[in-house]
Amino acid sequence: MLVLAVDTATPAVTAGLVELEQGVDAGTPVRMRTVASRVRVDPRAHAEVLTPQILECLTEAGRSRTDIAALVVGVGPGPFTGLRVGMATAAAFGDALGIPVYGVCSLDAIAADAALDPALRPAAAELRPAGELLVVTDARRREVYWARYRDGARTAGPEVCKPTDLDAGQATAIAGSASHVDFFDLPVLPAETPSPAGLVRVAAVDVCARAVPDPLVPLYLRRPDAVENAYRTLDRTRA
Repeated sequence: MLVLAVDTATPAVTAGLVELEQGVDAGTPVRMRTVASRVRVDPRAHAEVLTPQILECLTEAGRSRTDIAALVVGVGPGPFTGLRVGMATAAAFGDALGIPVYGVCSLDAIAADAALDPALRPAAAELRPAGELLVVTDARRREVYWARYRDGARTAGPEVCKPTDLDAGQATAIAGSASHVDFFDLPVLPAETPSPAGLVRVAAVDVCARAVPDPLVPLYLRRPDAVENAYRTLDRTRA
């Protein structure tokens, strides 16, 4: 099964094609292989580069749009403008192709990469059994989006706050934004943004089961800047 994965919840614009295969029975692990991937870090270019990246992936893989059986999209948390680009693009592709679109927390995808990517396993092995993984991404305004994980399951978050206000809990390692992980005195796992494989891994069980996806709901966690500015302007006018 060919799955298209996209994410624009971070400064990275991510698109990729992942071949997903369920084992013989429900107890057999899902197998996946990244067929093509494009990641460009540019917080101001989400709208311009996402669709071209998807088309580049299809060309590289020698596949057509009609080969795509499902789509997985990161629903944040992320800044309003960038996040809605990925979600709107995913919804449009899903509607045009008549395929299901599964939304997943973008932080969950980073956690999945940190825990399961073979290249990261030596670092991940340093996690104590009682410890947790902390994932942080850039929320702008000198804040971070965050969530904590234990044994691959989210135990807290997603939330948004200043790094100095973040309770790391029992975290013994951290992953996520390279410019924010250094705020915390924790070993860093080199998983910075959601990968196509990480996104698909989070939704793999539902995708393989062809479950009916829930409606796409963006995780903004706060009002967009434009709305807040509008409120401030209205308040000054009233004053």
